[in-house]
Amino acid sequence: MAERIGIYPGTFDPITLGHADIIRRGAKLVDRLIIGVTTNPSKNPMFTPEERMAMVRREVEDYGIGNVSVTGFNALLMKFAEKQNASVIVRGLRAVADFEYEYQMAGMNQQINDNIETVFLMADVSLQPIASRLVKEIALFGGDIAPFVSAAVRSDMVARVETLGRLGDY
Repeated sequence: MAERIGIYPGTFDPITLGHADIIRRGAKLVDRLIIGVTTNPSKNPMFTPEERMAMVRREVEDYGIGNVSVTGFNALLMKFAEKQNASVIVRGLRAVADFEYEYQMAGMNQQINDNIETVFLMADVSLQPIASRLVKEIALFGGDIAPFVSAAVRSDMVARVETLGRLGDY
């Protein structure tokens, strides 16, 4: 039987505890899980692609999961998945709004390659509100992001905010 390879794509800017939950659970579904760190021109990244890949690699290493690797890509997801010989795309869902977007993406991806299945994993209830965009906003306004990211990612974020400058007066 062929090795079952999955892709968990995202910008991971930054990687959150919600992402970690999906990585741990997604890794149980496949023989090998590739975390595909990508760019998204519609998002305003705080970290470069190289910094995000290094951050995700460090976090994955800390999880101690042997069948997970990290690769950067800047291409159509389905082309990247084909190049990696993947048969599964893993996506995390937090809320109904996520489902609507992800459902549409899964349908488009199926039109491109119907041999690659999309698997949706619901985030743990305690992690469902976490979104990288909101974590960045909280950090930029000087709020505590410790409940949403690992200690190492928190340090990365604090250092980056010191470089960028905090927003607001409070």
